Amino acid sequence: MSLMERVFKLKEQGTDVRTELLAGLTTFLTMAYIIFVNPSILGDAGMPKDAVFVATCVAAAIGTLVMGLYANYPIALAPGMGLNAYFAYSVVMGMGYTWQAALGAVCISGVLFLIISMLGIREMIVNGIPHSIRTAITAGIGLFLAIISLKNAGIITAHPATYITLGNLHAAPPIMAIIGFFLIVALDRLKIKGSILIGIVGVTILSFFFADNKFVGVFSAPPSIEPTLFKLDISSILSIGILNVVLVFFLVELFDATGTLMGVANRAGLLKAGKMDRLRKALMADSTAIVAGSFLGTSSTTAYIESAAGVQAGGRTGLTAVAVAALFLACLFIAPLAGAVPAYATAPALFYVSCLMLRELVDIDWDDTTESVPAVITALLMPFTYSIANGVAFGFISYAGLKLFTGRAKEVRAIVWIIAAIFVFRYVYLGSE
Repeated sequence: MSLMERVFKLKEQGTDVRTELLAGLTTFLTMAYIIFVNPSILGDAGMPKDAVFVATCVAAAIGTLVMGLYANYPIALAPGMGLNAYFAYSVVMGMGYTWQAALGAVCISGVLFLIISMLGIREMIVNGIPHSIRTAITAGIGLFLAIISLKNAGIITAHPATYITLGNLHAAPPIMAIIGFFLIVALDRLKIKGSILIGIVGVTILSFFFADNKFVGVFSAPPSIEPTLFKLDISSILSIGILNVVLVFFLVELFDATGTLMGVANRAGLLKAGKMDRLRKALMADSTAIVAGSFLGTSSTTAYIESAAGVQAGGRTGLTAVAVAALFLACLFIAPLAGAVPAYATAPALFYVSCLMLRELVDIDWDDTTESVPAVITALLMPFTYSIANGVAFGFISYAGLKLFTGRAKEVRAIVWIIAAIFVFRYVYLGSE
């Protein structure tokens, strides 16, 4: 038995090395934007952008490598969108804390994560998620991917009156994204391996001819990480205000990562009786990544919904994640090449994956409104609040509430009541931040 087979159990999952590596490349291309977006957002909070770039790549590589080698799941991790915005615009710029104190809050939330993961509490929470909510999480992530991909492609855009409207379909990016989408769907239907990757590369090539995309080289030396390395401020955590920040980080990280893990694993067919076999290991991976990221100098690291693109490309084991981790490390030296893939090139892949994830809605018991309504709320709130955690939160609250008001409270597990109560406290006491 080869080393690859012993570590990743490729045959057991019906895959091979080539498929896993292609899946890893596919996942990486769909989430590579974070190595440029994260420094930009955290830079607004006064953090040195070059150091944050290095911290982003290294934190993503560490978390994803642990996920691949320890948990053996094809799920990639990186500093989370939304969490980085809360870090920069709410905690630092809004509340007036230093970015060093905000990093301290991230570290403490990560340590709490590690503790509840080691004690099995987080695993108990995940396994306590009702079937209807678990199903809706996958569909909700699909809708979330849809709105992200359509925005990245320029097919939808912001509008002051209607909030969202159709973009300029005469522009090159949305046209190329549409072409890429049909190419991916057609190739996948024809069972051509690497269809998603072919679509991404194809649109990228077109962008050089029709969208003024510039190729600025392949290699560059990585900047120093010293300005952010070990600069977190733990002493500030003792203040009451920053404790509230820790709680928000903790709750969002918990259910954002949990929702993503369950949704992607379900899409990959890796759930058995609705559960992940190596769930505790997967939870330890993202917990470790949060703490490591805070030491390196970046906001909370979490599981990425874009991992679903690699799953659709055939990724089934941790080898996919290891490939992603290697590419993040390579980006320290090939940032110009990675930056050549525009957002509208990966948008078609994400939109196709979102279409496929919505099939999970058929598993909901539509005849029982105490099951179907919370499921729909979960799915819809994810894209409409731009947060997986918010969708899960309102799903739990509505599930517990409807069961209570219809005299079926005994059907609800104790952990669901506890989680629903925590979220009610969060929204009432801490607000929406």
